[in-house]
Amino acid sequence: MPPASETWDYIVVGAGPAGALLANRLSADPTARVLLLEAGGNDNYAWIHIPVGYLYCIGNPRTDWCFKTSEQPGLGGRSLSYPRGRVLGGCSSINGMIYMRGQARDYDGWAAQGCSGWSWNDVLPLFKKSENHFGGDSQWHGGSGEWRVERQRYHWPILDAFRSAAAEAGIAPVDDFNTGDNEGCGYFQVNQKGGVRWNSAKAFIRPILKRPNFTLLTQATADRLIFDGSRVKGLEAICQGARRRFHARREVILCAGAIGSPAILQRSGLGPRSALHALGIEVRRDMPSVGANLQDHLQLRLIYKVNNARTLNQVANSLWGKMGMGLRYLYDRSGPLAMAPSQLGAFAKSSPEQASADLQYHVQPLSLDRFGEPLHTFAAFTASVCNLRPMSRGSVLIQSTAAGDAPRIDPNYLSHPKT
Repeated sequence: MPPASETWDYIVVGAGPAGALLANRLSADPTARVLLLEAGGNDNYAWIHIPVGYLYCIGNPRTDWCFKTSEQPGLGGRSLSYPRGRVLGGCSSINGMIYMRGQARDYDGWAAQGCSGWSWNDVLPLFKKSENHFGGDSQWHGGSGEWRVERQRYHWPILDAFRSAAAEAGIAPVDDFNTGDNEGCGYFQVNQKGGVRWNSAKAFIRPILKRPNFTLLTQATADRLIFDGSRVKGLEAICQGARRRFHARREVILCAGAIGSPAILQRSGLGPRSALHALGIEVRRDMPSVGANLQDHLQLRLIYKVNNARTLNQVANSLWGKMGMGLRYLYDRSGPLAMAPSQLGAFAKSSPEQASADLQYHVQPLSLDRFGEPLHTFAAFTASVCNLRPMSRGSVLIQSTAAGDAPRIDPNYLSHPKT
């Protein structure tokens, strides 16, 4: 019998937005003991909170799992970086801070296919409940939740020019991408508060740290599930180098994302038989779908040199520019350091036959070869584009039985004729 301190009602794995929110809501019941496990450390790295610091968080082992895809035949054999947050707050501590719900038509399509409770009208009240929108309560937004949403605090003339050009091309201006139909061009709303990144740790975890029925463990990597017959009764985790067992009276909830959750299931004997056998893992149930059907949006970053226009490239490559950015941010938490990586967005149809927008553009007043590397020395902007509904399907398969080892991530980009 494990010690009482190791027995909980709910065990939540992963302190990204999903896990943090669930831990918050479940521990609101004072009779339920809730444990939240996070593989990464605390979010006390300064660059997490300064918005432009995403440049120093992605690809940094302090905050990112630093995964790589397998070599992709559709990309000429290239392997791409695959950022995933490994820190309190998960991906919300390293991502672009864009607040984006998606399109009502997609939710309604999932509900029509049998996903009960996933229609747009079903999920909108839940979005509003957790939202703390700058505009307060309205038909589309909530004003009293935990998840702060604000307007961006800095604009660039070159982005205003892009928006005007989009209008001339038939992509109309839009003020809010989160009302169910996001076709159009406009500035993204962002998860920031007063020019500082607002992650799920600030929103959902810090307010509950003093609840006597809630415990947070960082540097705790979930390894495998513990079973009682066919029922999951707990899990084993590596906590700061030591193996520990945690038991759940009610549920173990995996919120480790599209990469971490299938890896935990596979190490637990739930997955494709052939892959588990190859690693000597006892197969509890042959489940080929675990780790299959990985669907990812391949983004193409198109860089355009410009003349007679100000971009972050010139500012960041000047000593006076850097000093100015720092002073502006210290003064009122605005300026380039308060930037989300993509400030302007556009959603459009690839053809008139599309029922709703299937292309998304991210427009940035900067350019670089890849995240983590210096900005280019010439003036330029980036207009990235991705297919919102790719047909290609890939997989996630563990390559060893060790919890800390990266799985094989194969998005299988561009393998479908319709991509």
